Amino acid sequence: MFSIKVSNLHSIKRTIDRFVKNLRDLYGESLISVVLYGSAASGEYEGRNSNINIAVILKDASLVSLSKMSKFINRREFSAISPIFLTEDYMRRSTDVFPIEFIDMKENNVVLHGKDILKDLNIDIKNLRFQCEQELKSKIISLKKVYLRTTNEAALKRLLFKSVTSGIHILRNLIRLKARKPAYVKEDALNEISEEFGVDLVALGRILDAKSKNRKLSYREADSLFVRFVETLEAITDKVDRL
Repeated sequence: MFSIKVSNLHSIKRTIDRFVKNLRDLYGESLISVVLYGSAASGEYEGRNSNINIAVILKDASLVSLSKMSKFINRREFSAISPIFLTEDYMRRSTDVFPIEFIDMKENNVVLHGKDILKDLNIDIKNLRFQCEQELKSKIISLKKVYLRTTNEAALKRLLFKSVTSGIHILRNLIRLKARKPAYVKEDALNEISEEFGVDLVALGRILDAKSKNRKLSYREADSLFVRFVETLEAITDKVDRL
């Protein structure tokens, strides 16, 4: 049905196929498109440390319409799938509000069903700097709040790994502010950001390495990396705020 760039996704491919079949059977011609995006489409899928991001484009994405899929969407086999539900009109009218999300989707995706909804989508990036700053500042506030309630090493490790992925997702778009397309591979993107903005991103690289190897971290090590991670985000945010 489709091709994924990651070689170890055979079982995941079957799960995605079943998910799409359920959508097709349920919505028929009302299902405009189903698009895989994010790490599973780009080649950076990391099993339990990654989500399977799928955009479902429907003629009607109201709650009444979406409630029809409640019989299958909460099945355990689909627990790794993180779907979003949109209409074509919503996408066209929201590119100025969510340039980061739509640019990333457009650059790395696999069409699973229906038409290539992203191919001709014009993305307005006039608010990109504002969104980057807003996302970074919101993330820092959220991380500090959650950190104070995280008291054991397992929970801190999960928070660290989850946060670095979403953080880099924002950071890589800073390269676009310099009128350049950023690298998608996280390590390469970090090198570009460090060089362009003059910020030490060694801590983020270490977190990525630990995540990819699922390395055990002591509470002290995870805590030190988390503190450095937040400090790095604050340093970059200050620079973005001055652009």
